[in-house]
Amino acid sequence: MMTTRFWLAASLPLLFMTTAAPAADSAVKSTANPFIAKPYLQIGRVPAPGSLQLLWHAADDAAEWSVEHRAGSDRPWKKAETPESRRVAVAGVAPHRVYRAALTGLEPGGTFSYRVLKGGEATFSAEARAPKSADQPFRFVAFGDCGAGTPEQKPLAHRAFLSKPDLAVIPGDMVYDYGLITEYREKFWPVYNADVADEAGAPLLRSVPFVAAPGNHDTEVRDLDKYPEALAYYLFWDQPLNGPLGKEGGAFVPALKASETNRSAFAIAAGDSYPKMTNFSFDYGNTHWTIVDSNPYVDWTNKELKEWVAKDLAAAKNATWRFVAFHHPGFNSANEHIEQQHMRLLSPTLEAGKVDVVFNGHVHNYQRSFPLRFEPAKQGTLMVGGKDGKTIRGRVVPGRWRLDKSFDGKADTTPEGVIYVVTGAGGQHLYNPEQNDDPDSWQKFTDKFVSNVHSLTVADVNGKTLTIRQVTADGRELDSFKITK
Repeated sequence: MMTTRFWLAASLPLLFMTTAAPAADSAVKSTANPFIAKPYLQIGRVPAPGSLQLLWHAADDAAEWSVEHRAGSDRPWKKAETPESRRVAVAGVAPHRVYRAALTGLEPGGTFSYRVLKGGEATFSAEARAPKSADQPFRFVAFGDCGAGTPEQKPLAHRAFLSKPDLAVIPGDMVYDYGLITEYREKFWPVYNADVADEAGAPLLRSVPFVAAPGNHDTEVRDLDKYPEALAYYLFWDQPLNGPLGKEGGAFVPALKASETNRSAFAIAAGDSYPKMTNFSFDYGNTHWTIVDSNPYVDWTNKELKEWVAKDLAAAKNATWRFVAFHHPGFNSANEHIEQQHMRLLSPTLEAGKVDVVFNGHVHNYQRSFPLRFEPAKQGTLMVGGKDGKTIRGRVVPGRWRLDKSFDGKADTTPEGVIYVVTGAGGQHLYNPEQNDDPDSWQKFTDKFVSNVHSLTVADVNGKTLTIRQVTADGRELDSFKITK
């Protein structure tokens, strides 16, 4: 294997509540906002059609919290189990607690109301829809590179809300620039969990479970002495822990730089999420999702990690559709990040696992590949750089690909190969708009390339039919295709 020194600069239908209004028969009496981050939904450690996890952030005190939910206004409230909390007391941020409550016994795909009470007094309520079962159609949205605090981020969040999804998937870079607690508070919660749906944001998180894959701006900062509030990904997301358990300093978990005090504070705040919550899988409806960490610190030549992906996909025998999400695209035609091709090494595993679509971010535009099969040429060429000349930035991975150019997603809806979708135009500044109308600058595997406008992916799964559209904040359709089985 060759090593090249390279200098690289870091780079539901669904019934929604448009406000945090109370349920009709139970007024929210408190005028003060008791939340640091208002309640939001997650798929939890063991996702199932009849359950969700509800999280919220509040002050570091001994308040008595409880949660209730019901399937309709004519139904009695059902009390959830007593919420658990994890204390977050890292340097630079006032101590607070992240609360978790399980919402169980939900009717799959059914609309329900829930409310959060403090000291027996209702302080928040919203409506949502329970996860769908395998025989129910559903819609999901996907958009990456979003929490940038840009003017373009907010109306796109509103468009996601207007799309009425059952699930939202972010293929990395939830917040910029360092994955900090304060960045979530400034650029994420106010936009995706706003009280009102308008051009400034929407109440998505309280009504729709979000799923996230780690991006470089989420988990690449490992210096807790310089950034003690970094790695907030492990503090604020509640996702499965069914992936491989790596060791710090190993093939897929880089070492932390931290004093004993900062390490201890992070360990308490992260709990069992660290380091496992970067590679995991789950089922939703008739789909199976595999989420992996594509950051360059991960060695995708590692046998253990590739075998886990292979076994996970092989075990998804009951799923009609198999989707994979990770941040760094292996197949990218933009000039930005074109040398970061390390995820191509996973292509044979994805093909053997009969993956239908891969969703990526990192590159801030929209791209769709032809259905393709790829054979890497050995392990590629490792790229290192940074001021120290030692920072791993990815690999250049040449090889041979076969493209299915007969597939058009309209007349021919049965692709031969995996379709790779880059949906990284979720809010951060766009990459390479000059290439938008220059197809000669695209790689031969690229079918669609839109780099002059922000956009998000809207996908409808209905039995053996999958329809994917790419839309702008004003609802304009940039691309669409259908796959049938």
